[in-house]
Amino acid sequence: MEHLDQKKKVIIMIAIMAAMLFAALNQTIVGTALPRIIAELGGMEYFSWVFTIYMLASSITAILVGKLSDIYGRKPFILIGIGVFSVGSFLAGMSDTIGQLIAYRAIQGLGGGMIMSTAFTAVGDLFAPRERGRWQGIMSGVFGLASVFGPTLGGWIVDNADWHWIFWVFLPVGVIAFIMILMMFPASDRREREPVDYMGSLFLTLTIIPLLLAFSWGGSQYAWASLEIIGLFVGTIVALLIFIFVERKAKSPVLPLHLFNNSIFTLSNSIGFLQGAGMFGAIMYMPFFVQGVIGTSATASGLVMMPMTLSMVIASAVGGSIITKTGKYKKMALLGLIIMAAGMISMTFMGTNSTNLNAVIHMIIVGTGLGISFPVFTLTIQNAVEQKLLGVATASSQLFRQIGGTVGVAIMGTIMATRMQTKMEDLASESGVSMDGMANVDPAVAANLERLQNPQVLMDPDQLAEIQASLPEQLQMMFDQLVMMLRESLSYALTGVFLIGGLIVAAGIILTIFLKEIPLRQSNEDPEKTPSDS
Repeated sequence: MEHLDQKKKVIIMIAIMAAMLFAALNQTIVGTALPRIIAELGGMEYFSWVFTIYMLASSITAILVGKLSDIYGRKPFILIGIGVFSVGSFLAGMSDTIGQLIAYRAIQGLGGGMIMSTAFTAVGDLFAPRERGRWQGIMSGVFGLASVFGPTLGGWIVDNADWHWIFWVFLPVGVIAFIMILMMFPASDRREREPVDYMGSLFLTLTIIPLLLAFSWGGSQYAWASLEIIGLFVGTIVALLIFIFVERKAKSPVLPLHLFNNSIFTLSNSIGFLQGAGMFGAIMYMPFFVQGVIGTSATASGLVMMPMTLSMVIASAVGGSIITKTGKYKKMALLGLIIMAAGMISMTFMGTNSTNLNAVIHMIIVGTGLGISFPVFTLTIQNAVEQKLLGVATASSQLFRQIGGTVGVAIMGTIMATRMQTKMEDLASESGVSMDGMANVDPAVAANLERLQNPQVLMDPDQLAEIQASLPEQLQMMFDQLVMMLRESLSYALTGVFLIGGLIVAAGIILTIFLKEIPLRQSNEDPEKTPSDS
């Protein structure tokens, strides 16, 4: 497809970005609307599955379709992906129970994985590595825009219309993207038919699913040392060993193991893993600080997060253009990761006296670093592998980043809970305020005070006001003390999370120092082999 004229390439890229925006918006719009959906459908205990099932389905299909698209071309899979995602979105809007919603989100995930995998790979088909920096940056910006508009629109829809419309509102975008790709996207030349690696696909799936579940459930649904979590980790290791054995024998492996002999491939995926872990630490836990510690409303919290996303979009586009212009990527990767790590470590200096302006400044720093570095490591992988392995190599970078994010959120969640409990105990002993002396208090009043042990209550001003109103006058001072202790404990817990996130990204900086920089190719001819890649 490299031979197409520039105008047609741009039109194809607009279609691909429309498909990506369709999938990304449907992902980000759900978060703010989900509490309202759960309130209507019930099933609060299955709340996390609405996200978990999507992540599992999209992770699996992304890596499997990566290999299949190398054999059969990108066009059929991006079209199937849009079709499956659209059906899943339509059905999700028809859900009457939480079980139906989870099942339909799985269908969405299957389609979303196909779209994301083939979209980023298609850039590699259309453009030589030297040109890809600009487009990878713009495509990363699409995610950023979805993160800005999705949550805001989701909140507006559930406040002003039926929640079912959050799944239906972008269906026309999917239809337009489908038609544009069908008409504009050229069919790939059919390669020599290869056998599909069914056994490798099965055991790769059986490796990824329990691993992601273990880190999703560990420390929240189950204790880390519980039989369930240990069993999932054991299952992961067994499936991984069988997968490696199968792949060594397979004629056309779903994930060719020889790719890991390529130092650029291995290091780039390792850095992507660390970047994902650090990135999700900032994105997932900063709203807790803004709402819980600073005391900002949920709506205003979205506005505080918006500058981070906008700085990421701008930095992605500018960074990608600089890479395309200079042909150099290592300095940009280092610069982005250093800025990102500095931003995350700077967040550790926030406290109960911090303002929204402080939060915005820190988030802009993190967003800038993330925007500069985010597109680089997909580009380095694509530049270092043979063109015939472009799909599976690109999908692997998405998979490692996804696993990194899951692992990072789990580890940081455990750190947050541990630090929170420790700080609450310390503050209680220092102040003499304790729930142990509630034996003579009315049980209903004691139960309300007990709710102030949970940081989640800080995110809901109405609930705090309700608790305060229920207390007699002699306990109002105690209420103020408990709320202040809770804010201080949450601040202490979250600054620890940000520090760990910064250190994880700093580990990525160290690995990037060892990343070999090879010239970005001016065409899609295969890279010359070097001794370290064989």
